[in-house]
Amino acid sequence: MKLGRLGIYLGICLVAVAIVAGTSAIRRGLSARTQPLALEVAMARALRHLAVPASAQTQSNPFRATPELLSEAWRHFADHCAGCHANDGSGKTAMGQNLYPKSPDMRLSATQQLSDGELYYMIHNGIRFTGMPAWGAEGQDDDSWKLVLFIRHLPHLTVEELKEMEKYNPKSETERVEEKEEEDFLNGNAVNPHEHHN
Repeated sequence: MKLGRLGIYLGICLVAVAIVAGTSAIRRGLSARTQPLALEVAMARALRHLAVPASAQTQSNPFRATPELLSEAWRHFADHCAGCHANDGSGKTAMGQNLYPKSPDMRLSATQQLSDGELYYMIHNGIRFTGMPAWGAEGQDDDSWKLVLFIRHLPHLTVEELKEMEKYNPKSETERVEEKEEEDFLNGNAVNPHEHHN
């Protein structure tokens, strides 16, 4: 009987969201630039919670936060996640702010109050209808569990850690060439790096 009530409740909520979204779309269009309505945000969070299986919600992280594991996790985060989420987890990047919904500020309670199992499930399996892809291979994924440790650490991230993370952010081929030219110039091995060749 409880499943029947949950299904009815979910159906009513989906219809309400569809009506609000439809009305909003007619008025404002479907631009990713618009801010979602409060009801849309609340429904999206409720649906996100329901989308994570109960067995996943109660999973415990097999890893404990140590300086070594946190260092490994923030290097991974800087390389794979910061493009959308920013090194500090704020989501304040060009990519993150132009997604719909926008990348959340993971330092805040909306993310921090999620269970370790929920965070792991979202990282490992992605979130449909958002920009969050699935990461890691099928089965157990240690890297995703370690990222959960780092997400828990985000509210306490130090300036030194942020500075160190910048070294692990992806760079384009052009940026790597410019860095090499500048390094060569500073070591007396090349021409001025600001004199670009065409």
